Amino acid sequence: MPATPDGLKLAKLCRTFAEDKKALDPVILDLRKVSSVADFFVICAAESEPQLKAIGNGLEKALKDDYGLRPLAVDGYPASQWIVVDYGDVMVHIFHQSTRGKFNLEGLWRDAPVVKDTPPAKTKTKTKTKKAKKADAEEKEGEA
Repeated sequence: MPATPDGLKLAKLCRTFAEDKKALDPVILDLRKVSSVADFFVICAAESEPQLKAIGNGLEKALKDDYGLRPLAVDGYPASQWIVVDYGDVMVHIFHQSTRGKFNLEGLWRDAPVVKDTPPAKTKTKTKTKKAKKADAEEKEGEA
């Protein structure tokens, strides 16, 4: 299992996992210089309650499977149109698209810079089987 990612890497992974579930307009806010609540907020939206649930559940599953990380807390539920998943340094806010503007976290935390870099490469949430690893090794030997 890979090492536990630091705050910024974790925020980028959360953004990537949200994008994998077709989250709308995922944004990372860097709170390190403006608040002690968390180091980063990842904010995104969903088009429906099932998608909201899929983003939250997919994020939790991927981080548990890939890094052994479990959230410190999860609050909200799809019917409330807002779920927050707390990983300590990183808090992921998943809104229904109709609710995101009402809470306006980006405006509330406008002093926090937006992380503008490109997201990390897509991560694989499933590990390769022994057979696939063996095939990769044989392919590399054949190239040498």
